Amino acid sequence: MPLRLADPPAPYAPLPAPRQLAWHELEFYGFLHFTVNTFTNREWGDGDESPTLFNPTDFDADQIVGAAKGGGMKGLILTCKHHDGFCLWPSRYTEHSVKNSPWRGGRGDVVKEISAACARQDVKFGVYLSPWDRNHKDYGRPEYLTYYRNQLRELLTEYGPIFEIFFDGANGGDGYYGGAYERREIDNKTYYDWSNTWRLVRELQPNTVLFSDAGPDIRWVGNERGNAGETCRATSIRDDFSPGSADAARLNSSHGPARPNSRQRPRPTARTPEHHRCNVCDQPRRGRQHQRE
Repeated sequence: MPLRLADPPAPYAPLPAPRQLAWHELEFYGFLHFTVNTFTNREWGDGDESPTLFNPTDFDADQIVGAAKGGGMKGLILTCKHHDGFCLWPSRYTEHSVKNSPWRGGRGDVVKEISAACARQDVKFGVYLSPWDRNHKDYGRPEYLTYYRNQLRELLTEYGPIFEIFFDGANGGDGYYGGAYERREIDNKTYYDWSNTWRLVRELQPNTVLFSDAGPDIRWVGNERGNAGETCRATSIRDDFSPGSADAARLNSSHGPARPNSRQRPRPTARTPEHHRCNVCDQPRRGRQHQRE
């Protein structure tokens, strides 16, 4: 009698979405951090930097993108707004942007030029929009969330396809805050109302992957040294993580979530697949510089 082929096993949930699989195929892409900090020689600005500081004399988006592509990068993420709040596009919702700089006579738009250069050279374009804003007067209050989402909407509707949005976990601390010059602390697990922000992205650009400590699509390895576990493809329990809250040991475990105060391998969880999130992770190759954080 002829042998019967067995049916393949059913996939075990959760499964990666098409946007996550497409992200895997990129393999190598880069970050562009070019803002007022370039001119103050600081990693983080305080939020009181004058827009007049931003005045590049030989800015060439095609040269920048071309160099990245020549190095093998398939995408670029532009820091459109870092913690200092300065915007590299002429946002309608703030004066703290390139529109009040001398560059291009106040009519320049770095986001437009970089995104257009990426489109011309077949390089995918992504954005970084810092949740923490040390310039804005309403940071720490509910009104700031409206401001943040308005800016996110601008980036998602005016600059073509966005392959990734990078949501940074740094938040709260000293800042200018509209002239208050004070320290503002927030609860990073509740203040930003991330579920509604992520929903906005899904509505406007459903193929965009979302990066943070908590995903929901891709995440980092929990440190800025580029150190990752040998295998780093474990799912995560969605209720245990939030942007700005990272557990490097758990994020680098190939065995799933760790039990609190235990060095043992975790026991199987009783939670259903709906409580888990399929995250894909930036994992550097050992002995090489990490590709992205």
